[in-house]
Amino acid sequence: MYNKFSKLHLVVSAYWLISFYNVIPMRKLLNEELNRLSVEDFKKVEKIPFMLVMDNVRSLHNIGSLFRTADAFRLEGIYLCGITATPPHREIHKTALGATESVHWEYHKETTDAISELKEKGYLILSVEQAEGAVLLDQVQLSDNQKYALVFGHEIRGVDQRVVDMSDQCIEIPQYGTKHSLNISVAAGIVIWELFRRRV
Repeated sequence: MYNKFSKLHLVVSAYWLISFYNVIPMRKLLNEELNRLSVEDFKKVEKIPFMLVMDNVRSLHNIGSLFRTADAFRLEGIYLCGITATPPHREIHKTALGATESVHWEYHKETTDAISELKEKGYLILSVEQAEGAVLLDQVQLSDNQKYALVFGHEIRGVDQRVVDMSDQCIEIPQYGTKHSLNISVAAGIVIWELFRRRV
């Protein structure tokens, strides 16, 4: 009797707490509840007009992570340049988790050639780099009908100066610690989310 009463008391208490504090029980969603697009549907659906450019990115895990982020925000695609490795590659797949199949990508030996091509296609070039005249991320102004290419550089050397010179603007992520340096996949996630939420 005591056990039954205790269980009943716990149930009643839980419902009372939920109703009193307006607490909604949280349950992890199953994969089939996420409304994920198939690869075929992803390729057909309208994309956010952002193109990623990897300027000599050496880490295969970073490359895979940017593919996955591009897929998550339904970006137009990725330009892989210079020493940046290309799919298929086992180490890229570890972090991309199949996003190399959904996200459009192209390879260019020279990043400057990729930038020239994007400019001809009407993209504004935004290099993510600490540079003179750089605009802080939260102050970047976007135009509704404009296409943008976001350039991310080498893990140590950053975006090549020649690419910076060709850019329409440099974006800097505000930082307040001792390093003033972020991993490329982290920096890309921050920049893409901030620009994405203001664009859609």
